[in-house]
Formats: sequence, structure tokens, C-alpha cells
Amino acid sequence: MKSVLVPVLLCAAFQSVFAATADQWRGRSIYQIITDRFALPSGTDPNACQPSEQTWCGGTWNTIRENLDYVQNAGFTAIWISPVNQNYHGPRSAYGDAYHGYWMADVSQLNDRFGTADDLKALSAEVHRRNMYLMVDVVVNNVMATSTTPDYSSYFFKDASLYHHYCPIEWGNTTSEQNCWLGDTKVPLPDVNTQNPTVISQYGTWIADLVKEYSIDGLRIDAAKYVFNEGLWHVNIDFWPGFCASAGVFCIGEVFGGSDIDPIAMYQGPQALDSVLNFPLYTALLSAFTIPGPQNISALTQVFEDSKTKFKDVGLLGNFLENQDLPRWHNLSVDPQSMYNAMTFAFMSDGIPIVYYGQEQYFSGNTDPFNREPLWPSNYAKTDAYNLIATLNKVSLPSFVTAFANVYQFRNFLVNTTNWATQEAQILTTSPYGLAIMKGPVISIVTNIGSPPQNGTHIAVSSPYSSSTAMVNILTCAQWAVGAKGMLDAQYTLGGVPNILVPLEMLNGSGMCENELGIIAGNGGKAVALNSSSNIISPTCFVTFLVISTLGLIFTVIS
Repeated sequence: MKSVLVPVLLCAAFQSVFAATADQWRGRSIYQIITDRFALPSGTDPNACQPSEQTWCGGTWNTIRENLDYVQNAGFTAIWISPVNQNYHGPRSAYGDAYHGYWMADVSQLNDRFGTADDLKALSAEVHRRNMYLMVDVVVNNVMATSTTPDYSSYFFKDASLYHHYCPIEWGNTTSEQNCWLGDTKVPLPDVNTQNPTVISQYGTWIADLVKEYSIDGLRIDAAKYVFNEGLWHVNIDFWPGFCASAGVFCIGEVFGGSDIDPIAMYQGPQALDSVLNFPLYTALLSAFTIPGPQNISALTQVFEDSKTKFKDVGLLGNFLENQDLPRWHNLSVDPQSMYNAMTFAFMSDGIPIVYYGQEQYFSGNTDPFNREPLWPSNYAKTDAYNLIATLNKVSLPSFVTAFANVYQFRNFLVNTTNWATQEAQILTTSPYGLAIMKGPVISIVTNIGSPPQNGTHIAVSSPYSSSTAMVNILTCAQWAVGAKGMLDAQYTLGGVPNILVPLEMLNGSGMCENELGIIAGNGGKAVALNSSSNIISPTCFVTFLVISTLGLIFTVIS
């Protein structure tokens, strides 16, 4: 590893990287935000938001922009925000107001509850100035109504012939599941006919304009396919390739389901979408790590192995522990170490890690609406979970550039210095207490034993490293040594903490653990004294940095 790593990374920050291809998203980590619940405008009553009331609390695109430090300082390199389009306007419905943004009306208009077009453009520009990506949620499957005979003039598609006729879904009947309406008679969701040529054409034009106008880098697609209680409702699969081609950006779809991979995997690939949210992994992580729970490591290893053969590209799947439709992890598991270990797996295995706002604050709401808590009562504290995420995400840079370039992740460090992102993770060891995976040069050991110390409990890991290889646990900066025949032994006398081990020589120039270790690797893995010159930026790059920062053009957005 050469000492020029930092200047290479710094110079790379000034390049336009907002083409937002699938491969570029592969190395990102995403923070998911419900716009209404992330941050308040100055002067707003911070105690007025009660999730059970299902109404607006006051968050806007401007308040997201004003509080991006909180997201970026945790090392995230992308945000996913709730839908930006016009929602239902009218009397309060039986299920509250459209604060969440998913009750579509006219998608060609913006949601004025969240701000103006200039506000959304300013958020996009600030995200890009920070070298981050902007993902926007979109809903195309349906609109929202309060009657089964709505006035279609308020919608983007104003002709009733462009919708399926009202019918309640008959579960088990595929035609009914695809064409009938979601919701119920109190809040029905009229189903748009996405097989109609007019719908296909107008949706294609709309999404192309939206992406271009607001410099959007990726789309999260709501209800691309929904699998629930053995029933399905979804947009016809052949709609998606043309739609995403019109958008011209990375598309990840919600294919809501459980542990069954097949009906979800069919929605990833050239016949459908770039990627899908990884519900099979989510289900397996719950099974393996929640306390109390079955602690079924075998279920996790089975999903892990089956995913490699059934998904088109596991490296693009969206890994998550929470979202706006599911109970919070802390609602299901009482032990914080269970979340730390599951989170470590989600970050260090194959896939794109996604963290739902408030997960880092141990929010514990049950399902909708209680899992949509306001973030501001947390005071944006740097909790242990927040700091763990920051460690998983970030690499420190020299202090004089940290303010401008604190967006680099541990994952990005690996992506930029190895072929880590394109390598598939492999299981090294499994036991009833956990498992070890290896992706590229990194070994992650996770356990389900929980917080109490477990004397005598350990996970023995057979690694490919030679005896006496110096390793570092990046979560603690403690040094490990590989034992005979490549063995590593994770002990849990301090409780069930995750471990992420990398060869000491890899940390040269990364900025990680250098203060704690007082050394930097070099000379074929032999530890040498830390030399401050190892992180000196090349004169050309440094001058470029100063000129660009002076002109106020750092991380210029290329639309």
C-alpha cells in the first residue's frame, strides 16, 4: 500500500461522479429519510409531533439540507428521501394526513408541504457539493383516494380509462392481485394501468424530466412488487426496463416479502430493475440476531448462499434492518449488541447498506405510524450506534482537509484501493453463536450471544492468512495475530461484540487507527514508526484543492 492513497482519494473527490450508474452506487451507503420527520425549521415547537396522530410535523427539504452534517459525519455517501411529488389534498382521511409522501395525486407537481422547486434544487446541489448522491422515492403503481369513485381530474392521469376498474383484491388470483386496488374502501388506492401505452409514454417523459430537473442520482421504487400473506400486487414486470431507461439512473425497487428469494430475485436484472431491497436477508438477520428470538444462524447462512445463485448481482442489493413499513429493530430485540452485529453484517457483506433515520438513535416504534418518529427529540446525539456506523463508513483524512473531505467510507477506502466491491463475500466459519465472512481482504466476525460476557464462548475462524500475520480490528483498533494454520479466535469475555479484521499493512495511508496504534504498516507488512510525511498531499493536488476551495466550487454539481 503506497502513501499516495490520501492524495488519490482527495483528487478523486473533485471529479464528477454523478453519472449514478449501478456500479457507482455499489460502493455507496445510504441514509433513508422521511422528509417530514428529519428536522424542523427554526422556531417550530419541537414537542408537537406525535406519530400516533398521523399528521404533518414540519420537516422540509430545506431542513434536510441544513442538517446534512449529521448524515455526512456518520460517513454516509447518499441520502434517500421520501417521495417529492404532490400528494392528496383534502380533508383528513380515515388514516390521517399524507405526511409520509406516499399518497400520490399529480406526480407532475411537487409536494408544497415540503418546499418549492428551488428548495429541492438547493438540497440536490448541497448533496452533490458534499460528493454525495440523492435518491428519491417514486410511486407509480397507484394514486390515493377517499372513495372508490374518485374525481380523476386531480390526478396526473385524468382519464378513468387509464386506471383499472375498482375491485377488491382476491388473494390467490393473479389477475386480481395485479389489477385490483390496494387499500380499502376508506382509503382506496386506484391502480394505474401500467400496460396502457399512454401511461407508459407519459410516465417515461415525467420521470426523465424529474431526474434531469432536480439532478437525481437514483430512484427507489415503491411497490415494484409486493408479496404479503402469499398475495401479490405489483406493476407488470415489463414496465420497468423502459421506465428506468427513461430515468437514466440506478433503480432499486421495493419487492416486499419474506425469506423466499425466488419471487423477489426475478425483479432484478435486464428484464426488470437494477436492484431490489433485500427482504430475504432482512428476514434472515431477524432470525439470526434478535434477542429474544430463534437465533437461527443456519437460516442466515442458507439465505446468504442461495442469494448468490438466485440474484443477478448480490453486490447491488439494498441491505437494511429497518424501514418505514416495518417495526424498528429495537422494538423486536432488547439487546443493542444484536443490532450492532446485524448492522456489521449488512455493511461488510455483499450489498449496499441502508440505514433508516433513527436506527442510530435506538428508536423503538412498532409498525406504521409508530415507526415514523421525529428525529429531533434525539438532539442528534452521537450514540454508540451512530459511532459504530461512522466507523463502518468513514476513513479519517488529514486534519486540514477533513472539513471538506470527510465523506470517505471504510467501504469506499476498500473500493478505491482494492476490488472489494466486486468480490463476493464468502463464509469462513459458522457456529450456533455466529459466523465469519470474508469479502476481499476483510474478515468480519458476528455473533448472536448478546451483551452479557460469555466466558468460554468463542468462534474459531479458519482464515487464508499465514501464521503471525498482523491484523487490526478496525472497530477497536486492537491488534490481533493470526495463529497456527491461519486460525483466528474471537473470544467474548466482554460480551458479544462484532469484530472486523484487516491486515495491518492495509491501513497504510488510510488514517484509521494510526493514533491508537502509533504505527503505520509498510515494508511488506512489518510495522514501522508513523511518519507524518506518509499523508502528505502531492503539490499539484493540494494547489488544485486550494484554488477550487477559494473559488467556492468544491464538489461542483454536474447536472
